[in-house]
Amino acid sequence: MSLKDKLSSIVSRKQSLENTLASPQPLSSDEFIAFSKELAELTPVANAAYNLQQLEKEKTELNLMIKDPSTDLEMLAMAKEELISIQAQTQEQQQNLRVLLLPKDAADEKNAIIEIRAGTGGEEAALFASNLLRMYQRYCEIRKWRFELLSANETGIGGMKEVTVLISGKGAFRRLKYESGVHRVQRVPETEASGRIHTSAATVAVLPEAEEVDIEIADKDLRIDVFRSSGPGGQSVNTTDSAVRITHLPTGLVVQQQDEKSQHKNKAKALKVLRSRLYDLERAQAQAERSESRKAQIGSGDRSERIRTYNYPQGRVSDHRINLTLYKLEEILNGEALDEVIDALIADDQATQLSHMS
Repeated sequence: MSLKDKLSSIVSRKQSLENTLASPQPLSSDEFIAFSKELAELTPVANAAYNLQQLEKEKTELNLMIKDPSTDLEMLAMAKEELISIQAQTQEQQQNLRVLLLPKDAADEKNAIIEIRAGTGGEEAALFASNLLRMYQRYCEIRKWRFELLSANETGIGGMKEVTVLISGKGAFRRLKYESGVHRVQRVPETEASGRIHTSAATVAVLPEAEEVDIEIADKDLRIDVFRSSGPGGQSVNTTDSAVRITHLPTGLVVQQQDEKSQHKNKAKALKVLRSRLYDLERAQAQAERSESRKAQIGSGDRSERIRTYNYPQGRVSDHRINLTLYKLEEILNGEALDEVIDALIADDQATQLSHMS
């Protein structure tokens, strides 16, 4: 199907959906939701196609005016100037349309589960993991997303060995998926008397929140163990067996939850994380089948590679996937300038996809 035919099909489908939703004939609740969702997805493309069509009409009219020998010199000059502007707008609209037509990630509109783990660097790595947690929390506040702590394993002096959060909001996974990978920090630890710069790291995994309709988990595939919760240093913080450890027998995945005082709540949270990990595993396997080299794809979720460095002495943040360096360390760690990095990653991802389509 040509691009022109594809756009014509989209415009026709949008009109059909609008007529159906406006029709007095009743729709079921599921039909109404499905049609409304499809219409919301098609509308930006249809509007862009219409705008492009209008620009093409204006171009045709201006070219006719320029070629007409009866056009006076003043009008001719104005028409030529307007044509240059219309041509620039046309190119911009064509690019916008190509981006809108790129294949969508089915998980993009889901909520995101972020798992942060301290890597190499001991206590300093745990403190850095805590810094990353705060960065995402501030970013959520700025974007008006809900930030919910699911589990945390603290060091006792402000660091985080491991922490899992659920971020709920429009486009949460679409934007945050680019954060998956190894984040490295270079700075002088507060405990370092000689003032030497240390390098440590933390791993960030971003998973789309899976719903029950996405992943079904059979009871026979689970082993559930209960035990008493413990705090930093191993001391008991609960006198009842409220902590839950769930093992998914077919894959060997293990999820542990102990933050809630209720065993029921801990089990529910653990199942939420397990379901999302299994969903992410399925997505990774499907993606690997479609592509021989997942590493070439931005946001593939390959957590073995270093993706970003936060250099405190120089006040810079460098994203190694796109060779981007911003001297806005404080603003990025405060969540204020994180969009600058994410927007650049999205633009690069789109450019890569467009080059593969051409």
